[in-house]
Amino acid sequence: MDFPTIHTNFWDAVIAVPVVMVLTQLLKWFLKLQKKFIPTVALLIGVSISVFISHRHNLIAGLFMGWFYGNAAIGSYASLKIAILSFRSKKNDS
Repeated sequence: MDFPTIHTNFWDAVIAVPVVMVLTQLLKWFLKLQKKFIPTVALLIGVSISVFISHRHNLIAGLFMGWFYGNAAIGSYASLKIAILSFRSKKNDS
């Protein structure tokens, strides 16, 4: 069995993950999703974008990279949220 060749490029790093973050936030606001479903929604969006847009000719590569798109969006959102909350609490303490 040959492993698929997966190329990480500009699309993966700069466009796909922010698109997953934005779409997840839009769905969260408009559909009033519960917080416990947000990571699953981000993963589904990431896999969907990867399978149907960026890696449409290779299902295995699409699933593999979509998993990273979703998880990178989840981690980026969590990191950004913690940084903002930390900044606000530090600002209020001074």
